Amino acid sequence: MLTQTLIGPKIITALPGPNAMRVLAGDSKYISPSYTRSYPLVAQHGSGMVVTDVDGNEFFDFSAGIAVVSTGHCHPHVVAAIQKQAAELIHMSGTDFYYENMVTLAERLSKIAPMPGPHKIYYGNSGTEAIECALKLARYHTKRQNVIAFYGAFHGRTMGALSLTASKPQQKRRFGPFVPGVTHIRYPDVYRGCEGGPQDAEAFALGCARFIEDKLFKTSLAPEEVAAIFVEPVQGEGGYVVAPTVFMQELRRICDRHGILLVADEVQSGIGRTGKWWAIEHTGVQPDIVCSAKGIASGMPLGVTISKAEIMDWVPGSHASTFGGNPVCNAAAMATLDVIEGEGLLHNASEVGNHMLKRMANWPSKHRLVGDVRGRGLMIGVEIVKDKKTKEYGAAQRDRIIQLAFEHGILFLGCGPSTIRIAPPLIVTKEEADVAMDVLEECISIVNQAA
Repeated sequence: MLTQTLIGPKIITALPGPNAMRVLAGDSKYISPSYTRSYPLVAQHGSGMVVTDVDGNEFFDFSAGIAVVSTGHCHPHVVAAIQKQAAELIHMSGTDFYYENMVTLAERLSKIAPMPGPHKIYYGNSGTEAIECALKLARYHTKRQNVIAFYGAFHGRTMGALSLTASKPQQKRRFGPFVPGVTHIRYPDVYRGCEGGPQDAEAFALGCARFIEDKLFKTSLAPEEVAAIFVEPVQGEGGYVVAPTVFMQELRRICDRHGILLVADEVQSGIGRTGKWWAIEHTGVQPDIVCSAKGIASGMPLGVTISKAEIMDWVPGSHASTFGGNPVCNAAAMATLDVIEGEGLLHNASEVGNHMLKRMANWPSKHRLVGDVRGRGLMIGVEIVKDKKTKEYGAAQRDRIIQLAFEHGILFLGCGPSTIRIAPPLIVTKEEADVAMDVLEECISIVNQAA
């Protein structure tokens, strides 16, 4: 039995509680069964790191609403910005008229973009829309039809983005045919791709990138017909797998040699999650296009595609969104950026993330079920395996660990075949992180003993 912490979550009912049970019954009756729910949390209230359910149970949110509430739940500055804007103007459609805060936010985003300006910016409502924009823009600008993406990638669920996605069969099952012209290749998952030390890992990562020129371009894909390479600097849904710097650098060189656009999908890894504004900044590589969403507006729906200005050369009518760049969402984004900068959350993400990674560094040697611990900043993955030698995925064990953690007040989610994702709001403290790590480690021990 896990001990109740003095500082942290407070569970006062059996889970799910009576009010939650009522909501779950209605959900089963009315809501699409396509949604994936890891455990029966019925959220009612959020403040900072804490989510309170409909029965009064308090949880530490180490999922940040799937890496969305970057400044924590209902940050007062973000809430005030939303309230103020909602009382002035909610909608007029920025694709047919003009909003001042579309320009104001674009100026702000241009200053933190991971590549030199000038920039042009497209507004949508979600990450998948940001990817759809980048896909269409890459084809439009280059006049080329093919794109390269990676196994393990998750770029979204609309048909263009879904065609790039390759993380789970169920996401694509019975939805084909997909948008043609997409070729998937291996992503450099160093834990699963090599057995040696740092030199072998570097060689493996380089080999994954060089496969493009060494094999694809010599056999089945003409380089002059490739519009873009889409890559997550840290794969999200794929398992929180960090792309080695040499891999990203080689992709950049390949793109430069052949006039191909490098598109960084930073929907989950961007806006400070890794301790820098963009995860790609850790590699020193500059993309041509970067896609953002999730944490950019700390809970409001906003997707952004930032491009080098000369690339976004399409004409009116080529692409648009009725709600994209909504005034209320833009106000939330501006407030989010204010909070991240004003409260030093980039530094906090780096410091607390390093604290967590250091604490968990010995888990693979200490716990039979832990195969790997990896990540950057507050984007950390703990891979659960059945067998250390074979690295057989431990999906059932991972799911049981996450369920146990929920029952004791810590909200984690899974990603990849058997990884626990740790992605708290950027405001998390070391003390809160220690509470979560205590619970997680004890849950791992419990499942390990039962295995």
